Amino acid sequence: MILYGSTFSPFVRKAVAVAGEKGIGLEVKAVGIGDPDPAFREASPFGKMPALADGDYRLADSSAIVHYWEAKFPEPALIPADPEARGRVVWFDEFADTLLVGCAGKMFFNRVVAPRFLKRDGDLALADAAERDELPPLLDYLERVIPEGGWLVGDGLTLADVAVASPLVNLGHAGVEIDPARYPRVTDFAERMHARPSFAPTIARERGFLAR
Repeated sequence: MILYGSTFSPFVRKAVAVAGEKGIGLEVKAVGIGDPDPAFREASPFGKMPALADGDYRLADSSAIVHYWEAKFPEPALIPADPEARGRVVWFDEFADTLLVGCAGKMFFNRVVAPRFLKRDGDLALADAAERDELPPLLDYLERVIPEGGWLVGDGLTLADVAVASPLVNLGHAGVEIDPARYPRVTDFAERMHARPSFAPTIARERGFLAR
């Protein structure tokens, strides 16, 4: 089973972490956005990542891939069967993929991707504005809803936790330090999630690359 993409993308990192939690054997083939690689474009016609090749089956989009895996590999379950719990998990996945990634992306792209990968200046004013104005309300929300020492939905790990934890990595790559005094639950949640075997090796590789 091949996953196309770069784990610097929070969407690809989310999929890799889900595969790790489920024990799914996965080969990650590095491609960039819009990469012309024919096998990648067969799975992702519009060049978005991640994309999946599972035998003859092709699929793009991290949430679609995760739901496919949940049906194919139901244990351990990361999407609850209970209607209310499932609704909450889908909400947090959407929150992470849109609001949190959208905000973090302005910092990560302009402070890291543009200068390091595209060899051009990023819009640092846009990145600073996102950190100053957009990020605090998102972290305030998470601080309210994360149970102390617990999980976002129910009493065990779900897709909600993985989805929210992934873009928090990009904040760190972009030089954002979450204040543990103001956001103790967010800080503890991020530390617990990022230390899991499904996240830790990926994060270490990314940090090592950026430190070069």
